[in-house]
Amino acid sequence: MPDPLSLIGTTVAEKYAIERVVGEGGFAIVYRAMHLVWNRPVAIKVFRTLGDLPPERRGELVQSFIQEGALLAELSERSAAICQARDVGMLRMQDGREMPYMVLEWLEGTSLEQVLDDERARGLPPRTPEQALAILEPAAVALALAHKKGIAHRDVKPANIFVLGDPRGDFTVKLLDFGIAKVVQDMERMNGGFAKTQGLVSSFTPAYGSPEQFSRELGATGPWTDVFALALIFTELVSQREPLAGDNLTQLAFAAMDPKRRPTPRAFGVEVSDGVEAIVARALAVSPDDRFRSMGEFWDALRSALAMEPMRGMTWTDAQRSSGRAAAADPISGNVPFAPGMTASSDQHGIPSGPPKRSVPPAGKRERSPVVLFVGLGAATIAAAALVAGGVYMFALRGHENIIPPDAPSSSSAIPSASVPPAKPPAPACPEGMKTIPGGKFFMGSDDKKDEENERPAHQVTLPTYCIDTTEVTVAKYKECSDRGDCKRAPIENEWVGITPREHKVYDPLCNMRDPEGRAQHPVNCVDWELASAYCKATGKRLPTEAEWEFATRGSDGRRYPWGDDPPMNGDRLNACGKECVAWGKKNGEPMDPMYAADDGFANTAPVGSFPKGASPFGLQDVVGNVWEWASDWYDVYKPDAVADPKGPAEGKERVMRGGSWNGADVGWVRPTYRFRSQPGLRSHGVGFRCAMSLVTPDR
Repeated sequence: MPDPLSLIGTTVAEKYAIERVVGEGGFAIVYRAMHLVWNRPVAIKVFRTLGDLPPERRGELVQSFIQEGALLAELSERSAAICQARDVGMLRMQDGREMPYMVLEWLEGTSLEQVLDDERARGLPPRTPEQALAILEPAAVALALAHKKGIAHRDVKPANIFVLGDPRGDFTVKLLDFGIAKVVQDMERMNGGFAKTQGLVSSFTPAYGSPEQFSRELGATGPWTDVFALALIFTELVSQREPLAGDNLTQLAFAAMDPKRRPTPRAFGVEVSDGVEAIVARALAVSPDDRFRSMGEFWDALRSALAMEPMRGMTWTDAQRSSGRAAAADPISGNVPFAPGMTASSDQHGIPSGPPKRSVPPAGKRERSPVVLFVGLGAATIAAAALVAGGVYMFALRGHENIIPPDAPSSSSAIPSASVPPAKPPAPACPEGMKTIPGGKFFMGSDDKKDEENERPAHQVTLPTYCIDTTEVTVAKYKECSDRGDCKRAPIENEWVGITPREHKVYDPLCNMRDPEGRAQHPVNCVDWELASAYCKATGKRLPTEAEWEFATRGSDGRRYPWGDDPPMNGDRLNACGKECVAWGKKNGEPMDPMYAADDGFANTAPVGSFPKGASPFGLQDVVGNVWEWASDWYDVYKPDAVADPKGPAEGKERVMRGGSWNGADVGWVRPTYRFRSQPGLRSHGVGFRCAMSLVTPDR
C-alpha cells in the first residue's frame, strides 16, 4: 500500500520502527511497527485529518487525545476483550503539521463482518442462539464494563468485533475503536464538521444504527444504543441475514424504527424460544426507554432465557465461552480473562470448523466497510491492527447528544418519533477487579497486650466509601503498564540494606518478573514503594492508607483474622510457610520455620486468588500471606483519639507494610492489625502491593 505520510523506515518516539502501511481510511492511516525495546509488533494509528486543525486549536485536541488514550488504556486493563492502547503521542511532519497517533496492540485475525461474509459464501449454517451468544460474549462483557463506568461505544458492529483464531472452534474476541470517538467529536466541533471535507464520514454506521441515532427526537444515545446494535448482530448470527434492510440512509432508518416489524430472529424465520425472542425484542425496542438500560442487564436476561447463569461476578474460560456454559464465580477479579494458552472446546452442534477462507461476497450483498486480514506472523504471536477502514466511521458521542449525518431526516411521517427524557448519570461504582468498601466506623489496631506495642491502642476510625483491588497487583497487570510506557519495568533483583551475594543468588530467582509468562498471575514483587505508588497512579488509583487496608481486611466486628478469630492451622486459608516452604529452605540452605505443618501447595508465591477460604469480609483475596503489601502511610505511632480518614504523617523515614508473606512463620504477622515498617527503597521477593481509589461520581 502507498505511504502518503512517508513514515516507512522512520522511527517514532525513538522506539517504534515503522515497517509498512496496513490500512487507510478517511481520517487515519494504520502502520505496522516494531517496538525496538521489546522486539514485538504494534499497530500505530496516525490521525492525519486531525493535523489540519489551526495551531490555536491543537492544544485542546492534544489534551482530548491524551484523555481518550487514557480511557482506552483503562478500559483495556479491565477487560482483555478490549483492544489495548499502549501509547499516544504527536508526530511533526516535514510540512510542519502535527498529527496525533495511538499505539495499539497488534492482532492477528479477522473481523466478525468478514467471518459472516466468508461463512455465507462457504454455505455454513447459521449459528444456534447458544453459539451466537458464545462468540459475542467477550464483546458484551467489555461493553458491560464500559457501561458500568458510564461510557458507551455507540458504533458496535461486526467490523468492530475482531476474532482471533477459528470462529467455529478455538477463538478469542477483541472489541475495537473504544477511545477514538471523543477525539473525532472534538475535531468536528473545532473544525466545523468532517462532512465538509470527508464525504463518507458519519457519526455512526447506519446498517447497525439505533432509532435515536437516526432521529434526535427519539432522545439521547447511550448504553441502550449499544444494546440495540448487539441485539442486531445476534439476530444476524442466528439468521445469516442482514437485520436492517435498505439501500440508502432513509430505508435503513425506516427499518430501524418500523414498529410493525422488529428485526428479531423470528422475523427472519429462525426458531427460537419465546424467552429468547422476547429478550431480543425488548433490546430492539424503538424507544430507548423500552430497552435494557445497559449491556449487563441485556446479557443477563439473554443468558437466563438460554438457561444459563447470570454474567455478573462470572468468569468464562474459552472452552465455556465456546460451549455457552458459565463458570463458577470468579474469586479473583470479576473480569473475563482470555489468557494465553486457553483454548475453546470443539463445536458441539456438528458444524464444520476451520479458519475462514477468502471468498467473493454473494451477489446483491450490500457493501460494507472493508477489512484487512493479517496472516503469517507465526502461531506464537497473537496480533492484527485495529483498523479504521473506509466506508462509514465511528464518531460516537459522549453524554446525551447526537450528531446526525447531513443527509439524515430529522423527522418523517413514515418514521415514528417519541420524546425520551435525558438519562440520569450512573451511580458511582468501583471498576471491575475492585471491591466497594462501604464507609463506616471500626476500631483500628488492638488492645491485646500479647500483640505488638505498635498495634496499640485500638482507636476509632471513620472512613468514607472507597474501592480497593480484589487481589494483589499481578505480574501480568504490571507488565501491561510497563509495556505501554506508563510504569518503569519491575526489578528482577532484591535490594535491602546489607544484602549479600549469596542472598542475591538464593532470592533473586524469586522475583516474579523474571518469568512474566509462567508467573503472570502471581503478585508482582521486588518492587519498592515508589514503583508501587507509580503503578497505582498510572492506572488512576493510589496505594491504600493503613486504615483503608485494615478495614477492608477485617471489617468492623473486631475479628483477629480476615476469616474470623481462628488462627491458621493448615494451608487452606493463606499462603504462608508450611512443609513446602521448609523443604525449599532446606534445599537452598535457608532454614525456614513453619507457621503450620501442612503443605499449602506453593513453596514461594502463589497465583492471586488461590485461597478463597481466606477472603476478607468484603471478598478481598490474599490480604494475608503471599506478599507483604505497601500502604501509602509513613510510619507513626498510634494515638487514642478518634479520627476520620487518617492518612498518616506528611513525612517520615519508613513506610508501612501489611499482611505477611509466603515465608511467614509467626502467626502474628498475618493478623490484619500487625504493622511492619521499612525504608521505602526496599525491594524484596516477599513484598508487593494492591491499589485503592476514592469513590466519586464519574464525570463521563
